[in-house]
Amino acid sequence: MGLHRKFAAPFILRSNNGEMIGNMAKRLGILIAGLLCSPLAIGQNDGFSFCLAALQDRARAEQIPAWVIDTVLAKLEPQPRVIELDRSQPEFTQTFADYFSRRVTPERIDQGRRLRDEYQPFLSKVTPRYGVPGQYLIAFWGLETHYGGYLGTLPTLDALATLACDDRRHDYFSNELMTALRVLNRESLTPQEMQGSWAGAMGHTQFMPSAYLNFAVDGDQDGHINLWKSEQDALASAANFLENLGWQRGERWGREVLLPDNFPYAQSGLENRQPVSHWANLGVRLTSKARLPDVDMQGSILLPSGHTGPAFLVYQNFKVIMGWNRSEFYALSVGLLADRIAGGGALLRPPVSEPALSHRTITRLQEKLNQRGFNAGKADGIMGSATRSALRAFQRASDMIADGYPDGATLRALAVDTEPTS
Repeated sequence: MGLHRKFAAPFILRSNNGEMIGNMAKRLGILIAGLLCSPLAIGQNDGFSFCLAALQDRARAEQIPAWVIDTVLAKLEPQPRVIELDRSQPEFTQTFADYFSRRVTPERIDQGRRLRDEYQPFLSKVTPRYGVPGQYLIAFWGLETHYGGYLGTLPTLDALATLACDDRRHDYFSNELMTALRVLNRESLTPQEMQGSWAGAMGHTQFMPSAYLNFAVDGDQDGHINLWKSEQDALASAANFLENLGWQRGERWGREVLLPDNFPYAQSGLENRQPVSHWANLGVRLTSKARLPDVDMQGSILLPSGHTGPAFLVYQNFKVIMGWNRSEFYALSVGLLADRIAGGGALLRPPVSEPALSHRTITRLQEKLNQRGFNAGKADGIMGSATRSALRAFQRASDMIADGYPDGATLRALAVDTEPTS
């Protein structure tokens, strides 16, 4: 604590007329925020106070209005629950079957169809402008907040300040806090209105402050952008965000496909993009068993449940969806929910429920792969693309079906023990 007290005052530099020295103060303010915030235990109020003072210095250096700093930022309070949520991880990962079944439900499909019909006059104007069909916007809305049923109840600014004063992702959340203050000022919001998730995501479509500032638009044309109170603002903002992420007009996200018995599973995975004609020549077919369409597009084959589960051919718009959320499971759920909302049918080959793997099991799996020279990346207990790619390489070298899926045979071959889920 002594270190924080020592450096609190001397770094507050002002010119002769009492104003903050511009660029130097900004750099020092950022340095101070790092020095004061990162080592602190948020539960200690005096430590949070020192950190908050440094954040105020940074806000002044970045020319955030004085009234926002004095009446809003200066009065923020630590939220211990936010740190608990940030630190907590489920002991067991979700399988695709579990993830999908919890999100693409009959209730969510039916409600999505009703809302698509209700908002069709508005969506028919949004799609020509941004290129994103309405069923996708409704699907994002459904997955993010269950169509506005739960927007989050934690105070956004307090949550961001708490995370900014924690050492795990201090830089990121400090930037988001400064941005949130700009949003509050620009849109004439109150701190009480700004509620959301523990990580600072806000409104019907759960925008982080940086997305709100840069991509939110006035969908209802009332002169303000309010992602909590205006569904039209939220839907139009989602469309604008997706367009800026690179949405391809007139193209699908992907589709379920059928693979031939002799499919070269080592070619699966998001990183292996090939022309649709390549997959057609390998015998990949539509679920109707018809040949893939003759289109000038590239795609990848995904097997979220391994070779015994459903197969998907995903296109560029799938990667755009992953720009919103980096999870392949999330992107698949958005695309499949959008298809159902638009009137499409259920999966021909739905994923079969199976036991989940624990984070410790996946961590050991990654360690074993790395030890054997198959680069799975950091052993973090997360089944990302690097881990799946390493698994495919190991399976191929071991004369196994190289689908990148950690089934029982693969785990046994790597001498990785599993843990019971209950």
